[in-house]
Amino acid sequence: MEFEILGSGTSHGIPVIGCGCPVCASPDPRDNRYRASGFLRTERNSGVLIDAGPEFRLQALRAGISGLEALLVTHAHADHIHGLDDVRIFTHQRDLPVYASPGVIEEIRERFAYVFKNTQEGGGKPRLELIPVEPGKPFAIGNTGIEATAVPILHGEIGIYGWRLGDSAYLTDCSAIPRESRPLLEGLSTLVIDALRERPHTTHFCFAGAMEEIIKLDPGRAYLTHLCHDFSHEGLTRWIEAWKGGPEIGAEGKRFFGEGKKIEPAYDGLRFTVTTP
Repeated sequence: MEFEILGSGTSHGIPVIGCGCPVCASPDPRDNRYRASGFLRTERNSGVLIDAGPEFRLQALRAGISGLEALLVTHAHADHIHGLDDVRIFTHQRDLPVYASPGVIEEIRERFAYVFKNTQEGGGKPRLELIPVEPGKPFAIGNTGIEATAVPILHGEIGIYGWRLGDSAYLTDCSAIPRESRPLLEGLSTLVIDALRERPHTTHFCFAGAMEEIIKLDPGRAYLTHLCHDFSHEGLTRWIEAWKGGPEIGAEGKRFFGEGKKIEPAYDGLRFTVTTP
């Protein structure tokens, strides 16, 4: 199956409103970053969505999405669920399964209360089946036959979910990975991980923090996502190359990248293969 990065940007999106910095004004399409989201294609143009941010409609049009099988939600911040109303185009015939933590389920019920009220026909409401998920326990996503596992991670002081899908994991808005979550992230072929900027941040990994986690988790390849406008795609690529050439890291004196190791900035439209059992 194929996974597509629908959005690789932070909560402001790139370009940022009112900003004329070199990244926001960049002609490189990889520097145009919608809010963070991903899509696992189960069929040609249908699949499983991770987060429905404010640009979901635009993301779906750009990616050619014509069907949704389910939605996995990492957490309830606006840049991750405030496009939820736009999934209604996919729910005319059936409810859409929405998987999230019990706390996020309650936030969705509160924030989108109109969806769950008995009202007149019409009006355009999404039909949602809210399904609370226990972390660490694999479950089948709807009728897809695909298993997902919620991975507990920390977004500052808030506990949220990353998602493991087969040999890949998607960890956005992450500032720490608890010890008990690490066994859920073993043997990854691909890791998508939050790396907001070079400077430290209280609720997100900075570049160096994300790199340290990649060292520990040792995936076959990794992509940095939820990027702000401090660095262009090319600029971050150069930063990564400089890191590769830096001093040796770790007790065993192993450099950050082993032979064949790959890490790059994510960008909107990036696709990679996911293998599921």
